[in-house]
Amino acid sequence: MTESVSQQRPRDLRRWLGIYLRGVAMGVAELVPGVSGGTIAFVTGIYDELVNTLAGLKISAIGEFRAGPVQGIVLIWSRHNLTFLFVLGIGMITSVVLLANILAIALESIRPIVWGFFFGIITLSIWLLGRDLPGRTLLVAGPLGLALGAGLSLLQPFAGDQSLWTFFLVGSIAVSAWLLPAISGSFILLLLGLYEPVIAALSGPHWDVLLVFLSGCAAGLLLFANLLSLLLKVWRAPLLSILTGFMAGALMQLWPWQTDDALVSPQTYSLLSGEPNFVAATLLAMLAGAGVIWLLSRFER
Repeated sequence: MTESVSQQRPRDLRRWLGIYLRGVAMGVAELVPGVSGGTIAFVTGIYDELVNTLAGLKISAIGEFRAGPVQGIVLIWSRHNLTFLFVLGIGMITSVVLLANILAIALESIRPIVWGFFFGIITLSIWLLGRDLPGRTLLVAGPLGLALGAGLSLLQPFAGDQSLWTFFLVGSIAVSAWLLPAISGSFILLLLGLYEPVIAALSGPHWDVLLVFLSGCAAGLLLFANLLSLLLKVWRAPLLSILTGFMAGALMQLWPWQTDDALVSPQTYSLLSGEPNFVAATLLAMLAGAGVIWLLSRFER
């Protein structure tokens, strides 16, 4: 069982490095439609702490400033585990800033290898997520998640309305998906037709769009974290069983060899696309992805 926020042991430099590296991995995951940062958080042992920390950020914390501006900040920072969120957030920002362009280039030139790496991550994550769940609950609730995940994978993207209020609304929905260990926030953006506009706003940068979008993310994150914290306390095993099935159903999104949204064999991929299928390198990338997530799961909290 993951420790509660109040029970967390003091962290030394090595443990904080582990939190930072988890943030890096979560940031990379969220750049790819189909991989959830919440998945990385769960299989690396910080999921409950992340959800409970976010759920504990309430408007009543402003009352701490009665002790004075500086003391209020110190009290809020220490009582609400904000060092954890800060280090995790810095890791995510690092990966987005440094790796977004590299990932985009890789997807253009060696797409099967990139998808293979994330396919390996999610495949092992399904096992890590489901291994400790009650078998009966997993057998009952898992197929529901499997059907939902497969069905969502088959949906075609909508033509996204690009008004500012839409960016706020979609931001609140996408960040809720980010917090779940199954659904990718990037995939929600893609499905709603706003993945490319948000990426364009980031690269612009278009500050009006970004501020509205991030405001929606903040609102959705604080509201959904409280609901998710409650669900994890009351229906933890059924919820995680559904999400495990969902990940398995959505795994087809990451199949390395796809043409026109159809899953094909490596040979057919080369024939239809005229590009190398990179079979050996892709299989190695799958093993590397599984290895990375296994190593991250071994870090002490």
